[in-house]
Amino acid sequence: MTEYTVEFVGTGEQITVSGKETILSRCIEEGIAQEYSCRVGMCLACSAKVLEGDVTQPAARGLTEEEAESYALTCMARPQSDLKLDRGKYPPSIEGDIDADAGGDPAAADD
Repeated sequence: MTEYTVEFVGTGEQITVSGKETILSRCIEEGIAQEYSCRVGMCLACSAKVLEGDVTQPAARGLTEEEAESYALTCMARPQSDLKLDRGKYPPSIEGDIDADAGGDPAAADD
């Protein structure tokens, strides 16, 4: 079974994950504090930006095809190579919602 190294930038944390398990499941086993909620690829709580490497995540329904190229939902993502991930980074479609809720987009307040 092939195993890959997953490094979480900025934290010094690193785990080894097989290509047959999700990144989140290994985080839980290793005691790594990875945020999550639904565990079915919809809520995006476990989102991470993929800085290096490749994942497969066919059931990550919360991401568009374009977003899935740069972001991983760790509850669904299985490594296909060694990875560098930036946890807590959300795709642009979600970041826009967060900015609007926080008053970051004045045009949204007029709607």
